[in-house]
Amino acid sequence: MTERDSFIEEVAEEVRRDRMFTLMRRYGWIAVLAVLLIVGGAGWNEWRKAQATDRARATGDAILSALERDSAGARAEALAGIAPGEPGAAALVDMLHAEALAESGDASAAAAQLDGIGGAGGELAPVYGRMAAFKALLQRGDTLSAEERRQGFAAIASAGGPLRLLAEEQIALGEIAAGETEAALDRLEAIRGDAAATPGLRRRAAQLMVALGAEPGTRAGG
Repeated sequence: MTERDSFIEEVAEEVRRDRMFTLMRRYGWIAVLAVLLIVGGAGWNEWRKAQATDRARATGDAILSALERDSAGARAEALAGIAPGEPGAAALVDMLHAEALAESGDASAAAAQLDGIGGAGGELAPVYGRMAAFKALLQRGDTLSAEERRQGFAAIASAGGPLRLLAEEQIALGEIAAGETEAALDRLEAIRGDAAATPGLRRRAAQLMVALGAEPGTRAGG
């Protein structure tokens, strides 16, 4: 390389260096801000996770403390004072509150509490609403007509999910009470043959069939 070429190369390198420093002075704050945002965002996420964990732990402790009360009325009162911010946790507390109200003998208040869960929307998963509706139907008992109970359980059964077969069981019990023995036996046999049925549910269905004078596994639904 000649001295002229070497000089040109040095000048070009100096120009590039000056241009880089100029860009850094002009736009370097963007890189610094980006780093700060990344670090700050990570810190904010960790803080938010820690806050959520603390809230969940506090809610769990409050629930356990409430359930340790001696009487159902005391449990209901303690549970009524818990107000979780997370929708699923709030639904769980409301269900426990309804259960305590029912144990204390206030079935209508328990059903009303469950209705509030069933009517909730937004971020609450649909399964909570169906579970609340199922429990509310059980709490109302004889205050509903046989047809109202049947329609309520049929709606839950048609929605599918983990409560489907439990709702079918309740419909079968209603059919037995109404004297619709054949329909009840067919439904119970279908429950027994359903792959999603738990051992306990199959056992109850078989026991009901035997009580009605039928042999489990001998009907078309099995």
